[in-house]
Amino acid sequence: MRITKREIDHLPIPEKDTFLWDDEIKGFGLRLSPKGKKSFIVQYRENGRSQRIRLGHVGTLTVHKARRDAQILLGEIAVGKSPAKVARRFRHSPTLAEVTQRFVDEHVKLKLKPSTQSDYQHNIRKYILPELGTRKVAEIQYQDIHALHLKMKDIPTQANRTVSLLSKIFSMCERWGLREGASNPCTQIERYKEKRRVRFLDQEELGRLWKTLESAQENSLTTGYAVSAYKLLILTGCRLGEIRTMKWSYIKGNRVEFPDTKTGFKRIPLNADAMTVLRQTPRQADNEYVICGDVRGQPIINLQKSWRRIRKQAGLDDVRIHDLRHTFASHAVMGGTPLVLVSKLLGHTQIATTMRYAHLADAELAKASEGIGELLKSNRNGTPDTIGSHLRLVK
Repeated sequence: MRITKREIDHLPIPEKDTFLWDDEIKGFGLRLSPKGKKSFIVQYRENGRSQRIRLGHVGTLTVHKARRDAQILLGEIAVGKSPAKVARRFRHSPTLAEVTQRFVDEHVKLKLKPSTQSDYQHNIRKYILPELGTRKVAEIQYQDIHALHLKMKDIPTQANRTVSLLSKIFSMCERWGLREGASNPCTQIERYKEKRRVRFLDQEELGRLWKTLESAQENSLTTGYAVSAYKLLILTGCRLGEIRTMKWSYIKGNRVEFPDTKTGFKRIPLNADAMTVLRQTPRQADNEYVICGDVRGQPIINLQKSWRRIRKQAGLDDVRIHDLRHTFASHAVMGGTPLVLVSKLLGHTQIATTMRYAHLADAELAKASEGIGELLKSNRNGTPDTIGSHLRLVK
């Protein structure tokens, strides 16, 4: 018989222990006792003798999961792994939900930055646990990860981040002895191609945004502290978390020194406009943060809600807060600042990260070249003096 729920439900209670075997998975069966107990089992041969492993009771274990466990167990036994070890690992294997909690407690909370902690826990809660949380870590295979990755194909970047996070979790499982070594089911997953978005505001858009920020308090769009935060993001190129948690003690004259950012210690200069914003930002005696929140002594928590109101008012509905950092970098590159200096201003640890803005410098060079070509075309008798004048104009 093919063991199914319907077949199991209609089986009578036998007078003695009875074994029924599945006709599809050789070695997978059902044990029936005179007391009415029904258990899923796997039978195999070792050293010429027949051995059995109980997978679990009917009701506690679904037929689908029992069949799956049997296939995995028999497969591992077939390649020479110790049946006793395999069975013990399956029997005592924690669920992925239990493992992710341990991963958060022993790794995420102790070794990662607060923003990364938040990202990881959000990813676990929203994408990983709903799909795989109840599964035992010992049974999760490549096909399970592939199915989750495929399900998230409409959000490719998030799908790739989810697989990368799962890969870290399964690597920890191997270290903790919860899985065999080199058994990470994420290693063969082919990642989706990601389109890096670099949206930056041009001069006209920046003018509109700045005008909106200047009148934001009067129009009840947000608080003065939030306005200061957005202005500082534009003028410094800092990350949102850096500005949001910046303390007055970090300000050293006309520079700011962040003791611990995403990439470690970071020191950047503050231009005259940024210093003006800081002088205009009220300083609270009982709050060490520059951008104060509603809770006494704490920084502002949420800058996303008011940003949505501001960008709508400015007609910039597609602009994210992070795009203000892109804007700073883009205008620095277009203004002729070398990429290596832009990289230092942004706090990138690798120049390759900054290279996404390289095409903007190329565009400015192309514009200058086109300008020279137009000049020569309109004035075939042009002298070196007129060309030099035009170059100075372009510059």
